[in-house]
Amino acid sequence: MSAAMSRPFLKMNGLGNDFVVVEARTQPFSPTAAEVRAIADRAVGIGCDQLIAIEPGDGVDARVRFWNSDGEEVAACGNGTRCVGWLLMQASGQDQAVIETKAGLLKASRAGERLVSVDMGEPGLDWREIPLAEAHDTRALDVRLYDHPTLEGPPACVSMGNPHVVFFVADLDAVPVREAGPAIERHPLFPEGVNVGFAQVADRHRIRLRVWERGAGLTKACGTGACAALVAAARRDLTDRTATLELDGGELLIDWRADNHVIMTGPAAVDFAGELP
Repeated sequence: MSAAMSRPFLKMNGLGNDFVVVEARTQPFSPTAAEVRAIADRAVGIGCDQLIAIEPGDGVDARVRFWNSDGEEVAACGNGTRCVGWLLMQASGQDQAVIETKAGLLKASRAGERLVSVDMGEPGLDWREIPLAEAHDTRALDVRLYDHPTLEGPPACVSMGNPHVVFFVADLDAVPVREAGPAIERHPLFPEGVNVGFAQVADRHRIRLRVWERGAGLTKACGTGACAALVAAARRDLTDRTATLELDGGELLIDWRADNHVIMTGPAAVDFAGELP
């Protein structure tokens, strides 16, 4: 890795969904896809699900960029936004931070000790917003995406600044997530790929969820995936508009408010500091 890449970083996580966060407000940071993969590599690099750069922005606290571990830059990352929001509020001493992303402006606010709420904006529900390759009812797709008895029911699609498809299943432990996830991620119905959620509704206020993330694989938690699952469930009247999402790494509270904005609340943690090689 080039000498120009050498700079401090923070390793952070939101419910085990982990990030390498780089300060880029004083020195530009434009890693190549190969450099992103090297940083994210858990065997020879630092290891992370996503790489995050905090850049200067006009009229906001910061502009933030996200790369998945496969090297692709993406528009949104819910848990990553929550972690960055916590850093910005710690630095400013304020209780709110406005963050510019490729998915739009997001507002983070303190919600308790190391708890952060992020207004993730309005979900995209039209097939063109996901996007899909052709017109479908995103509430319940009438196309079979993967042949397995646990996935027979129609999935739903939601955009939270990035594309999501959500399957509602009776027994999450019976779903072949590691086999179905990558196959569905690359299904031709999704020209930009898709994050794949597998949700088991416990009751009107609780959903258990696992997410195969586009470009990152199976992670312990996915913030935008939790938002998408709640929206998809509420649209099908499987839950109320506020529910706790139980992920492998912990819990997120998701509230799809009456103004159509989705609010995600959960923890942010700093693991360690280091320097990029």
